[in-house]
Amino acid sequence: MATWEFIVICGIGFIILELFTPSMFFLNFAVAAFVTAIVSLFSANMITLVLVFFAFSFLSFIFLRPLILRKMSKETETGVNNKYIGKKAKVIEEISADNGAISIYDERWSARTENGEIIPVGAEVEIVRNDSLIMIVKRV
Repeated sequence: MATWEFIVICGIGFIILELFTPSMFFLNFAVAAFVTAIVSLFSANMITLVLVFFAFSFLSFIFLRPLILRKMSKETETGVNNKYIGKKAKVIEEISADNGAISIYDERWSARTENGEIIPVGAEVEIVRNDSLIMIVKRV
């Protein structure tokens, strides 16, 4: 078996590991393995190949992984962000930095203010963001 074939098989193995542990960890090694396989077509020196593998693994961790994780986090946003953020809601229980509630789309949501402002019942607020199941609002 040629060196490049072995390295490609290792790269495929890293991809399979990534499928079972979707943490964008093994994908970096897979990219490095495929680049190393290409380099092995031109150089048979093992020290060079090991250095290329480590260098591309390191570069992949620094540049590729943050890009992929950022893209994945945007794709996996909850429906809460898309449906409620920026919308107006009615205060049904006085809102402060510690407690309160709003009504939007005939649904009741816990709400808080960012700056500690107290918003009375009946006021209209805009949903700025959410923190899990708690809506962070500001007075309109």
